[in-house]
Amino acid sequence: MAQTLKLWPEQEQILARLHEGFLAGHRAQVLYGPCGFGKTEIAVSMLDATARNNKRSAMLLDLKLLCAQTSARMEKYGIDHGIVQPKSPRWRPELPIQVCMVQTLEAREGFPAVKLLIVDEAHVLRESVLEFIRNNLSVYVVGLSGSPFTKGMGSVYTNVVSGVTVNELVDKGRLINPRVFIARQIDMTGAKKVAGEWSDKEATARGIKITGDVVAEWVSKTQEVFAGPRKTIVFCSGVAHGDDLAQKFQEAGFNFVSISYKDSAKDPEYVAQVLQEFSKPDSEIHGLIATDMLTKGFDVTDVCVGVSARPFVKSFSAHVQQLGRIMRPHEGKEESIWLDHSGNYLRFRDQWDDLCVNGVTGLDDDAEKVKPEPSDQDKEASKCPKCGHLWSASSDVCSHCGFERVRKNAVVALPGEMTELTLVPKKEKYSAEFKESFYAQLIGWTVEKNKKPGLAYYLYQDKFKVGPSMAKPAASPPGAEVLSWIRSRNIAYAKRRAA
Repeated sequence: MAQTLKLWPEQEQILARLHEGFLAGHRAQVLYGPCGFGKTEIAVSMLDATARNNKRSAMLLDLKLLCAQTSARMEKYGIDHGIVQPKSPRWRPELPIQVCMVQTLEAREGFPAVKLLIVDEAHVLRESVLEFIRNNLSVYVVGLSGSPFTKGMGSVYTNVVSGVTVNELVDKGRLINPRVFIARQIDMTGAKKVAGEWSDKEATARGIKITGDVVAEWVSKTQEVFAGPRKTIVFCSGVAHGDDLAQKFQEAGFNFVSISYKDSAKDPEYVAQVLQEFSKPDSEIHGLIATDMLTKGFDVTDVCVGVSARPFVKSFSAHVQQLGRIMRPHEGKEESIWLDHSGNYLRFRDQWDDLCVNGVTGLDDDAEKVKPEPSDQDKEASKCPKCGHLWSASSDVCSHCGFERVRKNAVVALPGEMTELTLVPKKEKYSAEFKESFYAQLIGWTVEKNKKPGLAYYLYQDKFKVGPSMAKPAASPPGAEVLSWIRSRNIAYAKRRAA
């Protein structure tokens, strides 16, 4: 029996804001929502409402897996629809709602005539889709994305609608904030780049060099955190890297399966069977390994472990999508862990923290650019040298292993061991009044300099090594002490980049 589609209050607010955006003249809008927000439910609701108004609509997706998932979601709510995809048993072009694989439309050189077009994973800018949007001015367009950071989105989509942040969903229990561990990283020094990213060939060759470390750290951390294996997704650097990882995991006694675009093209039925087995709560597969196939829209909610073994130069979107695969809640799932062999978490750390707090308020062409690498000193300063557990901002004792941090200039580290990302606070004493005044002046400085409002939060955290606990104060003009401190941080940042 079909379920009734019922949206959360935040989702209803998003629909109202999209409607307001259309009325204001924004024909093409981006709907931003973190993984777990329910963007697909919102899309299904809009498609259904359009059909009830006797208008045609379509949703574009670029993977067979995503088409199948979206179709299943519509079946769940009893919404009839057709599917435009090779050999689909749901080929019913007469229906007002169509779920379309975009590659099929491109091959047929034609998009359906619709009033509403929903573009899934809108940050993937396909020229055919962009051309259709530009040339069909009577069509309303909503692009769905949990990471709308691709350069050029602002030239097509003129408005971003957002209703909730990652941190808000974590607070509501609708996302799980993963614990992040930093492991031995793939060395990409001097590697060649293709279209601004490291080449798959080079990343694969260098990734294979640390395959043994990836397997060993996974065994160690899953045993330490979960007392045994937990369902895992591994993001590898290429097909050969995935095959090598699968072999090494199997040699260690664990059933990991590598799937790739080659498998999808050669034997799609095999890939479908693997994904179906992995989706079972009692699956015999411990982990899946892939490059891009599992990055977006793959929703198996009981996955507890993510392994990042594909380094990026600037692809923050992919980093966000990958993290989202392990953040969905599931019955009995109390936590998730992220094992970073790629260096991506530290590379995108500031952006990720800002996204979690502030969400997305605009389309920024500078969002995806080459990020400065953290210094070795910064990396070491973020680690518990014994077990890798996250430091508490208010304690020098590791809550996981009881290791007591000794404050000294030289950082103690145990090479080769995975360590969990943390902040290292200072023990300086400041009055509550001083902190509130400092925060208000930081806010005032961001206003004067036309910076993002959330920057004040991170500057405060940098100064006091803990986030502000007071209510957000009104902005006040920055004084000499605050300006001097900001200059000192800018100088330090410039020196790190020049090093």
